[in-house]
Amino acid sequence: MAVTASSWSCSAVPSNTTNTISRSFSSRRFTSSRNSTRNFDLFMQKKKLNATVNSKLAQKTQLQYRKLGDSDLNVSEITVGTMTYGEQNTEKEAHEILSYAFDQGVNILDTAEIYPSPLNKETQGLTDLYIGSWLKSQPRDKVILATKVCGSSERATYARDNSKVLRVDAANVKESVEKSLKRLNTDYIDLLQIHWPDRYVPMFGEFFYDPSRWRPSVSFVEQLRAFKEVIDEGKVRYIGVANETSYGVMEFVHAAKDQGLPKIVSIQSSYSLLVRCKFEIDLVEVCHPNNCNIGFFAYSPLAGGSLTGKYLDHDSEAAKNGRLNLFPGYMKRYDTSVTREATVKYIEVGKKYGLTPVELALAFVRDRPFVTSSIIGATSADQIKQDIDAVLSVERPLPSELMDEIEIIFKDYKDPSIL
Repeated sequence: MAVTASSWSCSAVPSNTTNTISRSFSSRRFTSSRNSTRNFDLFMQKKKLNATVNSKLAQKTQLQYRKLGDSDLNVSEITVGTMTYGEQNTEKEAHEILSYAFDQGVNILDTAEIYPSPLNKETQGLTDLYIGSWLKSQPRDKVILATKVCGSSERATYARDNSKVLRVDAANVKESVEKSLKRLNTDYIDLLQIHWPDRYVPMFGEFFYDPSRWRPSVSFVEQLRAFKEVIDEGKVRYIGVANETSYGVMEFVHAAKDQGLPKIVSIQSSYSLLVRCKFEIDLVEVCHPNNCNIGFFAYSPLAGGSLTGKYLDHDSEAAKNGRLNLFPGYMKRYDTSVTREATVKYIEVGKKYGLTPVELALAFVRDRPFVTSSIIGATSADQIKQDIDAVLSVERPLPSELMDEIEIIFKDYKDPSIL
């Protein structure tokens, strides 16, 4: 499932794709024995490889910006994820993280009306409030504000004043937007996304569609009409989706074109070294600039922290303070033996090329030609600094030899986190 930059005609892809690592070592011939030749070649290859990667690590590249679908939004390749604000992070910590990221050139943050996560009636809305108080000290036109309205839910009804079930209809969208604007201390939202579909779809680790779970849902046209109302009022600029399928994206695009309604410009999906299949199988074709031209936000590029390697030792301090242990059962798809096996393999490959687990994981997602921006969350200013440095300090693009080794692991494990 390797996808090359040349197959994705998008200006977001770095133009300099020349690999600095030669593959010519094995063709050299010496007068010594065959074994001596092979050993010498391997030694020289490893020596040059280390020198190349390490020299690149010492030179930070510039943060890149990419056009989001059909919108006029130019978003940074890093989006600040905020779902821990109000649960794992205090307001002061949230401000420190946001300020550091935006000082480095990041220009977009992503929140949701239902945050923080895990969902909790007592904390719902705190994330927005923390962002809203931070926005008071920022020039509003320099911050691209993305948020999300809930999809169908009987669990999160506390997000509305009087509702037995949340739906993506005019009444729900209007109430959601009004409350979000108030919490966020702003008069408009740059990008409003449907957090999960109004209809049944497999998501959050589920992979296969269960036909028996089909249920009636709000039509795609009605959903777009609801968004048109808040757009016409000047409260929302653009709309997008999250945790959506190819069918859903194409229906939204078709409904917009057929009825003259606003077109979605983006999609959010989980994407990382451990989660690739769902997007790469067919969403990548749907979102292609020459097809539906949908910008792609890759969330959980570190697979809930699993790709840092901290959960390989459950007794470590980092693991004990991680969300998988703080919230038992949360993101349990990443806490399986096969997921840990794949993680170890990827970490070993990264180490071979002089990269930390975080550098490998974030650079892999960064280099995918179909990724517009990676949503990266952090629970401290130090952590967001490490993440931003990982994106900017690793060679662009990753060496082809390294990508070949990643594909070998992928062929063995595919998506090990599938439930």
